[in-house]
Amino acid sequence: MEVNELLAIAMFGSFIALLISGFPIGWVLGGVALIFSLLAMAMDAWFDSWIGIDWPYLSIAIPRIWSLMNSWVLVALPMFIYMGLMLDRAGIAEELMLSLEKLFAQVRGGLAVAVAFVGLLLAATTGIIGASVVLLALLGLPLMLRQGYSPALACGTVCSAGTLGILIPPSIMLVMMGDRLGLAVGDLFLGALLPGLMLAGLYVAYILGLGLLRPEHTPAVEGQAPLSVALIGQVLLAVLPAGMLMLVVLGSIFTGLATPTEASGIGALGATLLAGYKGRLSRQVVHEVCLETTRTTGFIFALLVGAMVFSLVLRGLGGDELIERGLTGLPFGPTGIVLVILLATFVLGFFLDWIELTLIVLPLVAPVISGLGFDLVWFTVLFAVCLQTSFLTPPVGFALFYLKGVAPHGIGLPDIYRGVLPFIVIQLIGLSLVFYWEGLATWLPGIAY
Repeated sequence: MEVNELLAIAMFGSFIALLISGFPIGWVLGGVALIFSLLAMAMDAWFDSWIGIDWPYLSIAIPRIWSLMNSWVLVALPMFIYMGLMLDRAGIAEELMLSLEKLFAQVRGGLAVAVAFVGLLLAATTGIIGASVVLLALLGLPLMLRQGYSPALACGTVCSAGTLGILIPPSIMLVMMGDRLGLAVGDLFLGALLPGLMLAGLYVAYILGLGLLRPEHTPAVEGQAPLSVALIGQVLLAVLPAGMLMLVVLGSIFTGLATPTEASGIGALGATLLAGYKGRLSRQVVHEVCLETTRTTGFIFALLVGAMVFSLVLRGLGGDELIERGLTGLPFGPTGIVLVILLATFVLGFFLDWIELTLIVLPLVAPVISGLGFDLVWFTVLFAVCLQTSFLTPPVGFALFYLKGVAPHGIGLPDIYRGVLPFIVIQLIGLSLVFYWEGLATWLPGIAY
C-alpha cells in the first residue's frame, strides 16, 4: 500500500476518533483536512516523493467554497427550516393530537396510532427531528402512560414517528444529498415519498398488531364519545391548514411549477400566514424563529464547508480510488457491493450522525454505485432509509437523547432502548422492501417527469 493511501486511511480514522471526542463537527472536518494536507506536503519535501497534495491543489477549495455559497439549491435549507419552526409555533400539532386522541381512543393502540399520524404530519411540515421528537414526547407520551400503555411501546412510538421527517419531503437531508450528488431534489422528494409513507404504515400495522396480540400493552380508553361525523370533521379541520400548505409546497415541486428553492419560499410565507391565522404570530415569535433558523443554517453550512475541504484532501490522497478498488474488489457482485455499503452505513450509524454520513460517505460510494449501473436516485433513497436508523441506534441515536431530555420522571434509557428495538427491525424491513422493489423509489419520479 502506498504512502498516500496510508495517509488517507489515517485521515478517515482520525476523523472518526475526533468525532467521538466531542469537538464540533465542522471544526473536526476542516482541522483534520488541514493537518493531513500539511503532513502530506511535509512528507513530500522530506522523502522527495509526490504524495498528491500541494498548495496549487489546495487552492481549488476557494472556488469550490464560493460555488457552495452560490448554490441556489441550498437556499431551500433555511427556508424549509424556517417553515418547520414557524409551523411548530402555530400549534397545529397540539390541535391534531387532541382530535386524534378522541378519534382513535376506543381502538387498542389508538393513542399510539394517533402519535404516529401526528409524527407523519410533523414530518411533512417541520422535517426537524429534534423538534418533532420533543413535541411528540410532550404531547403524546404523558397521554399514553396515563392510559396504561407499556413505557417501552410509548417511547418507541414517539422516537420512530419523530424520525420520519428525515425521509418524508420536504426533507433537508434530501436537499443536501441532491446538492452533493448533483441530483434533482424534486426527484429525490418523489422517490422518498412512497418509502416514507410505507414506513409510517408499517409502524401503524405493528402497533395495531401488538394491540391484538398483547392487549395489556395497548389498552383502549374508557368513557370516550363514540365515533361520529362531527368528530371526523373536527379532525379534518385540524389537519386541513397544514395539509393545504404541504399540498401547495410539494405539489408545486412535483408538478414542475416551482423549483424546491421557490417552493421553500412559498412554504415559509405560508407558515407565517398560518401562524398569524392561528393567533400565534408576534414580533417575539418571528425573532425566535429567525434566530433559530440562522443558528441551524450556520451549523449546516459550517459542516458543508468542512466536508467539502475534507473530501478534497481525501480525494487528493487517493482515498476515493482506494474505496472504489476496495468495493469493486469484493467477491460479491454488484448486488453484494450495495449490501456491503448499506451494512457499513447501518453500523456507522451507531456512532455517526446522518450529516457526517451524508457529507462524507455518500459522495465516496455514489460513483461506485453509478459505475455498477444502478439508478442513483434509487440508491440515494435507499441510503436515506438506512440513515434513518442512525437516529434510533445507541449509543449516538439522537432521537433517544431528545426523548430522554423531556421524558416524564420514571422513564429511563433502558425503557427507551427496549422501545425502539422493534421499530429498528421495522425500518430494516422497510429498507429491504425498497432494496428488492426498486420501483418504490423510482416509480413516482418516472411518471412525474
